[in-house]
Amino acid sequence: MFPSTINAKKHEPVPGSVEMAKSMAEVEELLGYEFKNRRLLEEALTHSSHAESPSYQRLEFVGDAALGLAITKYLYLNNPDVGPGRLTILRAANIRNERLARVAVRHGLYRFLRRNSSTTASLDEKVRKFAAAIESEVGERLHCPVKAPKVLADIIESVAAAVYVDCDFDLDTLWEVFKGLLEPLITMETLHEQSVTTLCELCQKLGKVIDFKNWMKGEMNMINVFIDGELIGIGCSEQKEIAKVLAAKDALEKLWASDAIVAEADEVAVSLS
Repeated sequence: MFPSTINAKKHEPVPGSVEMAKSMAEVEELLGYEFKNRRLLEEALTHSSHAESPSYQRLEFVGDAALGLAITKYLYLNNPDVGPGRLTILRAANIRNERLARVAVRHGLYRFLRRNSSTTASLDEKVRKFAAAIESEVGERLHCPVKAPKVLADIIESVAAAVYVDCDFDLDTLWEVFKGLLEPLITMETLHEQSVTTLCELCQKLGKVIDFKNWMKGEMNMINVFIDGELIGIGCSEQKEIAKVLAAKDALEKLWASDAIVAEADEVAVSLS
């Protein structure tokens, strides 16, 4: 059932190819949402290489902020005993680029993107390699060895923006439509599984330099995490990957308790809004 706020009669199909009309219908079915203004969805599914129509870039700008606010509200209401430091990191874990790219791959959204195939062959190949890498995983790994193409996260954000604008900027409707698409969400219980990627992307957003240094102590791998040259986290294990995870988790826990890091994260969020 569609939300009551969007039960208005749908506009006539937008001018364009039969393929685009079919793509929009499939995306509406996936979302469980019927657009009042389908031109918004058409724009959300149009890459800048397709010069004949407006691209998703303006919508992607809105969607980045809207999804951030929607997940912030959800986390705040559902984690009453969690402090701002952990909430900041938990939000970053759920809306980081690779996380959203995985959502796009899981739902096959790239195939709906209208683009100029003669100029996006390289991009198509990057998406194919990333999709193949994560589809071959058993469960979701801490970090995909293939870099996530930004276009995949852009699609998620632009479609979210299309919904948000179409429902008259109703944040609750946006979250009702998108929560299922994003699930399973990262929770406080599962955050440690994402610790390496979360820490790296948090430092990137804050403009901090992160460095993992590995050394051996007998048969144990020792990993030290330095942020801007300061030792923040330590982890040890016979397996190097596990040691790295433990070190990142240790660093995150210390950052959670730091009022300074929360203030810096908030400043970055404001500057990007």
